[in-house]
Amino acid sequence: MKKEKVLFIIPAYNEEESILKTYNQIINYNKKNKKNYDVVVINDGSKDNTEKVLIENNINHIKLINNLGIGGAVQTGYKYAYENDYDYAIQFDGDGQHNVNYAEQLLDPLRSKEFDMTIGSRFVKDIDTFKSSATRRMGIKIISFFIKLVTGKKIYDTTSGMRAINRKLIKEFSFEYPTEYPEPVSTTIMLKRKYKIEEVSVEMNERENGVSSIRAWKNIYYMINVVLSILIIGIGEK
Repeated sequence: MKKEKVLFIIPAYNEEESILKTYNQIINYNKKNKKNYDVVVINDGSKDNTEKVLIENNINHIKLINNLGIGGAVQTGYKYAYENDYDYAIQFDGDGQHNVNYAEQLLDPLRSKEFDMTIGSRFVKDIDTFKSSATRRMGIKIISFFIKLVTGKKIYDTTSGMRAINRKLIKEFSFEYPTEYPEPVSTTIMLKRKYKIEEVSVEMNERENGVSSIRAWKNIYYMINVVLSILIIGIGEK
């Protein structure tokens, strides 16, 4: 029986203060649970000492010369997963927000063959966890409304960067992945293409260091453009 291959993809931009802790969280999880999940960090053109930390600690990583943004960095990870024949890939933030102890909850629906993607969600159940600012939560609700309008499927945590996918989507994302607003846009496209997506209730932490890829002053701009992108997908994808 072929051994299951799982890869954690960690996009990192200026995460010198948190990337080692995030990496060690996965390594310790492996030891505690007798797992052998692999990790690749995508250093997305960091201008701080992220690269130095990765080299000094022998962390498997890919260094991007220029900053491609979250979409380009994650797609680089999916290309690596596809080329190295991984069965599942888990997108995992490098800033300390995500909890590796939910790995099996993300993977099990994929293993059952019932779903192609799982999303770690703060909102699918009413749990006590960090849920971002009120402004962002409102934006997430609006994006959720339009995803359901276009696809018929309710997605609660539309911008969650904690996601797992199976081999079919690894291949698809390695060749085609949105560079702008990747989480809500890719989710919408996959739903329109009849892939099965399940949200899994998770707890998340507030970012410990660094700066979010969605700046506060861009929230309204971000939301408007995401909604327009979703509506365009609704027209273009059959």
